[in-house]
Amino acid sequence: MRAYERLLKYVTVRTPSDESSETVPSSACQFDLAHVLVQELKDLGVSDTRVDEQCYVYGHIPATPGYEDKTKLGFIAHMDTVSDFCDHEIVPVVTENYDGKDFVLGTSGRTISTETFKHLPDLKGRTLITSDGTTILGADDKAGIAEIMTMIERLNAENIPHGPLSIAFTPDEEIGTGASHFNVEEFGAEFGYTLDGDTEGEIQFENFNACKAVFEIEGINVHPGSSKDTMINASLVAMEINSMLPSGDTPRGTEDYEGFYHLVSMSGEVGHAELNYIVRDHDPAVFEVRQETLRHIEKLINEKWGAGTAKLTITQQYRNMSEVIDGCRHLIENAKKACENAGVTPLVLPIRGGTDGAQLSFKGLPCPNLGTGGHGYHGPYEHITAEGMDLAADITVELVKIYAQ
Repeated sequence: MRAYERLLKYVTVRTPSDESSETVPSSACQFDLAHVLVQELKDLGVSDTRVDEQCYVYGHIPATPGYEDKTKLGFIAHMDTVSDFCDHEIVPVVTENYDGKDFVLGTSGRTISTETFKHLPDLKGRTLITSDGTTILGADDKAGIAEIMTMIERLNAENIPHGPLSIAFTPDEEIGTGASHFNVEEFGAEFGYTLDGDTEGEIQFENFNACKAVFEIEGINVHPGSSKDTMINASLVAMEINSMLPSGDTPRGTEDYEGFYHLVSMSGEVGHAELNYIVRDHDPAVFEVRQETLRHIEKLINEKWGAGTAKLTITQQYRNMSEVIDGCRHLIENAKKACENAGVTPLVLPIRGGTDGAQLSFKGLPCPNLGTGGHGYHGPYEHITAEGMDLAADITVELVKIYAQ
C-alpha cells in the first residue's frame, strides 16, 4: 500500500483529544485507532506490539542478523487530532492531477486559496487529499503513522537490512501531554524521530519554549445605577490586561524564531472573567522576559483595582529540544543525507510549536522532527498530497539504511 491509502483509512477513525479531560488518554476514542494500529503492526510482522492502559502503542522490529550492534533507532507519531472541526464524520476527498489553483472544499463554502497558501502552485499535478471542508482532515498526525507503517512494509518487501527498530504511537500530543506517560525504557531506542511536521524534507530540532498563562479576574458587580466608584467590571479589566501586551507579538505578526503571546480563549461577565494564553519563544532568556511581563501586568492591575483582582497562573509545557540535539548532531546530518538520497531538498527549520520529541529529548531520547508532507493543519483547510507522503516515507527508509551502515 502507498502511504496515502493508509491515511484514508485512519482519518475516518475520529480521535480528537480533550484538553478539559483529566483522564489518560483524554478521550476514549483514541483507543479505537490504537487497536487498529496494533493489529496492522502484527500483520506486518511486529509480533510484540501492544497498547498499554494509557493508550500508548509500542512495537519492536529485531535487527537483521548481523546488524544487532547498530544504533537502536525509533520512529514515533501521534494518534490524536485537535478537537476543532472534528465533531462529525470525516470524509476524505482525493483529487488526482490537481491543477495548482484555488480549490473549493465541497459545498462547505470554504476554499483553499493560493493567496493564503502560497505553496499550492508547487503541488500542481499531484494527487491532493483534503476533507470536504466541514472538518479537519486528520493528516496531523495520521500521515506520520501511515508513513511509518509504509516504511515497515518496505523494509520487509525489499529485504532492507537494518539495526534494531522501535515504533510508538502516542495519544494526546495535541494537548501537550503526548510524552508525559511515554515509557522510554520500554521503547528501547537510543535515538528517535517524530514524524509530525509539515512539508516533506522538513527537519526540525529547534522548537519553542512553551507555557500556558491564565488570568482569572474577579470583579465587583453592583447595580449599574448606583455603581459610581464601586463597580469593577471584570470583562473590562480583562480587556485592559490584553491591551497591556505588545500588539505585534501575536502568531499573525511573528515568524521564524520570533515568539508571541496567543490569546486562545476568553470568557467573562461583570463579576468574573478569564483569559487563556499560550506563550512561546525559542530564546530561553526572552521566554523568561515574556513571563515576567505577564507577572508585572498582574502586579499593576492589582495595584490599580485592588489586591486579588487578577490572579495569574503560569504552567510550564515544554522546552526547546535544541539544548539536547546540539549534543548529537548526527541526527540532523543523517536526516539531511536521507532527504538528499530520496531526492528531496532538506529544509532545516525551527518549529513554531512543539512535538512529543521536545519532551522526549529531555527524558533521555533525543528526538528531532521530520515533515510528513502536509499543510494547513488544525483546521478545515488541511491538505496533503499522495506524492509528498511517498517522499516522506522514502526519507524514513533512507534513514534506516544510513543507521545500518
